[in-house]
Amino acid sequence: MALLFRRQPEDPARADASRRVAGLVRAALALGEDDHVTVSEIACGDPACGGAETVALVMRVGRKTEAVKFMMPMAQVSEADVAAVFSES
Repeated sequence: MALLFRRQPEDPARADASRRVAGLVRAALALGEDDHVTVSEIACGDPACGGAETVALVMRVGRKTEAVKFMMPMAQVSEADVAAVFSES
């Protein structure tokens, strides 16, 4: 049987960017130990996002999961970008 899903080796730079963005989100929201953040980069068809957008899922105890989008690749998300997104909400 052919392998249906081929997992590509994880890119260390991408993993570092994901952890960095998650840390920025955690700090901006002052999340506790039981709260979680996941960060993913997905393809984006909008020319404004340069081919990729970053989505952070914020999971707080006792609350609905919140999705936050950054219209740029994960490696480009800065502390100022995170602060701007959360100042709008």
